[in-house]
Amino acid sequence: MRALLILYFTQFFKWDDNLSTAIYHTFIALCYLTPILGALIADSWLGKFKTIVSLSIVYTIGQVITSISSIKELSEVNHNELSDSENSGTPNNVTAHVALCMIGLILIALGTGGIKPCVSAFGGDQFEENQEAQRNRFFSIFYLAINAGSLLSTVITPILRVQECGIHGKQACYPLAFGVPAILMAVALIVFVIGSGMYKKVQPQGNVMSKVVKCIGFAIKNRFRHRSKEFPKREHWLDWAKEKYDERLISQIKMVTRVMFLYIPLPMFWALFDQQGSRWTLQATTMNGKIGIIEIQPDQMQTVNAILIVIMVPIVDAVVYPLIAKCGFNFTSLKKMTVGMFLAAMAFVVAAVVQVEIDKTLPVFPKGNEVQIKVLNIGNDRMTISFPEKMVTLDQISGTNEFFTFDVDKLTSINISSAGSPVVNPVMHKFEQGHRHTLLVWAPNNYRVVKDGLNQKPKKGQNGIRFVNALYESFNVTVDDKIYINVTNYNASEYQFIPSGSKQFTLISAEIPEKCNKSFESDFGFGSAYTYVISRKDDCPEPKMFEDISPNTISMALQIPQYFLMTCGEVVFSVTGLEFSYSQAPSNMKSVLQAGWLLTVAVGNIIVLIVAGAGQFSEQWAEYVLFAALLLVVCIIFAIMARFYTYVNPAEIEAQFDNDEKKKDTENPYCKLDSVSQTQM
Repeated sequence: MRALLILYFTQFFKWDDNLSTAIYHTFIALCYLTPILGALIADSWLGKFKTIVSLSIVYTIGQVITSISSIKELSEVNHNELSDSENSGTPNNVTAHVALCMIGLILIALGTGGIKPCVSAFGGDQFEENQEAQRNRFFSIFYLAINAGSLLSTVITPILRVQECGIHGKQACYPLAFGVPAILMAVALIVFVIGSGMYKKVQPQGNVMSKVVKCIGFAIKNRFRHRSKEFPKREHWLDWAKEKYDERLISQIKMVTRVMFLYIPLPMFWALFDQQGSRWTLQATTMNGKIGIIEIQPDQMQTVNAILIVIMVPIVDAVVYPLIAKCGFNFTSLKKMTVGMFLAAMAFVVAAVVQVEIDKTLPVFPKGNEVQIKVLNIGNDRMTISFPEKMVTLDQISGTNEFFTFDVDKLTSINISSAGSPVVNPVMHKFEQGHRHTLLVWAPNNYRVVKDGLNQKPKKGQNGIRFVNALYESFNVTVDDKIYINVTNYNASEYQFIPSGSKQFTLISAEIPEKCNKSFESDFGFGSAYTYVISRKDDCPEPKMFEDISPNTISMALQIPQYFLMTCGEVVFSVTGLEFSYSQAPSNMKSVLQAGWLLTVAVGNIIVLIVAGAGQFSEQWAEYVLFAALLLVVCIIFAIMARFYTYVNPAEIEAQFDNDEKKKDTENPYCKLDSVSQTQM
């Protein structure tokens, strides 16, 4: 779903890249804030199994509502919008669709967020304390399974999206792309419930979080009351709660707070990691998806991460870690996580280098007080056009190879003349600054200025196509299910946008003789724009293509190194973090600490919102470099913090408390009996 969401926002709702990125990361942040709620419900009330089942139902309902929100027939659909870049059939009543979508996404965030800490902890509960190696292997397999599912969804969902469906017209099939995961989630829930009898279910142990908060609050207040030097210092600030709370609870809270303190720098990793679904996907839209005989859509590039996860998790677990151990290096969990952060930073350095290469290929558009002008001679005579300090001569049905850039204040005159004619005709037109224009000429005293309306490369790898009519009669043009209606003589149509691949254009006009071929084909890459001039040859229409914006030339394959580095970082960071969070948590706070781990993901997405919103970088590569630098700084801080962390075994500590309590009961067996007698009285 995440592979689809950013394109759903930009193509269905027509939101710009920044708003789409902000909403996307807000949703991701919400998905990782709600695990706290799920952990509280699981550890304090329902238990992990019932929490997973209950919130899975909420998740499925949210997915269904999101699918319904993308049904365009819910409101009148604007099928003729010329800027509709993916045939998405933008609805006129967007508000209703947005409201439904937001309700669905909130339910999904509540469901998936509540499930996340419970599933991994529930899996860990199935192992005994002496099965640490098997439990570690489980977390690797668990993460592998998640990404295998992600791989399938990232491949299949875009395929479902590009299918055409609809009642009144055929558009991109977002209802199918959202609906199929909803059905699969319902099936998965049924399978999970069927296996209920085989699971080991740890019963909830009361409102643990309430006890933790009260204990911490009492310790802080008690320390403040005894802040004078006459009171002796205690080993740990939580020891100031001993007057009211037992040592077992205090010891458990110490374990949790020590791990939570380590979590403080971690959100920066997720701030970079989750940009695979936003900034990196948008980067892919400015690249060429043709890799050999394969054609990849921008949102399918995320499959690289899922494929590499499926490959790298077994390799790292079965080959890399054992080799490191044989070399005698103590590669602890926190050292692994430090390496993961460093690799993620390097991935963004590579992304910045790729972005620099992309920027070199991007066309230059007019800025500020500038205008750009391209000339097309659509007549039968040779024409000369004179600009200030520039003159061009064009043969019949030809054009300039580029747009000329002028300061609008210095564009004092443009004159048109032709060989053998004494007429010199000035162009009387007020050019709009900051825009591209096309000057159509067919005689010294006949011209037309057309404002192009393209001030950036076509989005999402689409191709902008328009037609110029050099005939005496009007015509229509069809391509796929798009129609250029009533292109009048010596005029230009608006751009419409089509995806890559081979396309057939058909001219429709009663004036075209039956003997003439009315169709022609062209192959398109990614992110280009063309003008087709339709002139007459031997009484039949003849198309001639002029390039307005060159297609993307940088291959999407260049993103593979950054995905490889990020995936390697994810394997040694995320899988390790899950296992570390479980192994360092006391038995009654497993889900809580898993939720704390997931909370770092939420904070990471909030960081993206803050940095991207506050920075407003004119160059995308600079934003990538900033994120890489921030993570490197955080990586150093985390390495220093990890150096002073002491690993604990919660099971041994709790077993020691159990033994101490048994010894007390053995030494004074009448205490318990006395207490029971008083209760009965």
